[in-house]
Amino acid sequence: MAQEGKIGIVGYGSYIPRYRIKLEEIAKVWGADAGAYKRGLMLYEKSVPAPDQDVITMSVEAARRAVVRADIDPARIGALYIGSESHPYAVKPSGTVVAEALGATPDCRCADFEFACKAGTEAMFVAYSEVKAGVVTYAMGIGADTSQGAPGDALEYSASAGAAAFLLGKKDVLATVDFTAAFMTDTPDFWRREHAFYPSHGSRFTGDPAYFKHTLGAGRKLFEVSKTKPEDFRFAVFHQPNGKFPSRAAELLGFNKKQYETGLLSPWLGNTYSGASPMGLTAILDVAKPGDRIFMVSFGSGAGSDGFVFTVTDAIKGKAKMAPQTRPQLDENKFYLDYGQYAKFRGKILMAGGS
Repeated sequence: MAQEGKIGIVGYGSYIPRYRIKLEEIAKVWGADAGAYKRGLMLYEKSVPAPDQDVITMSVEAARRAVVRADIDPARIGALYIGSESHPYAVKPSGTVVAEALGATPDCRCADFEFACKAGTEAMFVAYSEVKAGVVTYAMGIGADTSQGAPGDALEYSASAGAAAFLLGKKDVLATVDFTAAFMTDTPDFWRREHAFYPSHGSRFTGDPAYFKHTLGAGRKLFEVSKTKPEDFRFAVFHQPNGKFPSRAAELLGFNKKQYETGLLSPWLGNTYSGASPMGLTAILDVAKPGDRIFMVSFGSGAGSDGFVFTVTDAIKGKAKMAPQTRPQLDENKFYLDYGQYAKFRGKILMAGGS
């Protein structure tokens, strides 16, 4: 459905843990060929959360940075939604902790969202819709994950951590939401049952029937409702389970490398799941100029995609420097772990007594 108006992003923020593990560290433990992942999926290293970091702590950091860029009193935030597939509690919302830490409580609506990797963009859409409907003045949508892959599984080479937060409003908008689109089917390419520690996936089935069908479907629908074509956009960003999939999707939709490389973070960050395409959007906003148009399509297993068309406004000037930017977090002050440290950090090693 097309959505038109001057409502949009008034503040944004990102958070990436400093810890990293190189693919070679994982591959040598399992006797695998790290080169195959580099050549085939354009993966090199991934972010790793510290033992005291989770979806909540990362969301707090990203959300605070969004509030700084918006330069508003957080008590004016009327709704806050977090999309993730690794909420730390099965029964207890992540959003209440984040809202309390921001100072948005008690007059704040809150819910945690789930839809695999597109839970973050779904949170953004609902936040946008509530502002558009006039229910609240400001609403925040967050995508955050501390993703896990079973030891030795292909996901272990890409599942990483990070958070991206977006404050939606009507005043001093940095990037207007001009159009939206959605494409969804019941395609069970990836799942995790209750009490299962690691997710399961359909291996190659996650490609064409899942990722590409839905990403391309939402992308083409977005072109249709917005009456645009690839050359109308300065930037494009897609869900990033690896480096190969978003690059191929962009090319199939008609974008060139210069349009999507700014938001392509997965070769170094890994797959931040619900934070993947939103994180790419933060990297784009860090360098975007007034008048730039941005094409964004997420993907979530199960399966579905959300699409957005944004137009950057004059209000973007000077905002990037008000809080930590995404690329420096990705490239600077990194601490590399060996597999033993990584396994300990991620709870893959159980101490005596099962704790």
